[in-house]
Amino acid sequence: MRKLAVVLLTAGGLLSACVAWIPDDGRYYGNRDRDGVRDRVNRDRDGDGVPNRQDRRPDDPRRY
Repeated sequence: MRKLAVVLLTAGGLLSACVAWIPDDGRYYGNRDRDGVRDRVNRDRDGDGVPNRQDRRPDDPRRY
């Protein structure tokens, strides 16, 4: 019984350090054009070639 408790405590300690990995495909971190730059700091977040400041619709790559 004591060995089982030690094994369970060790396994729990190892598993508590695990972190779920979420792929960066734009849905989780705000990378709409998937260029590797997050939308918060991206100057052209929809990837249409028009800077966000001059783009009427900075989140729509089909219109500017």
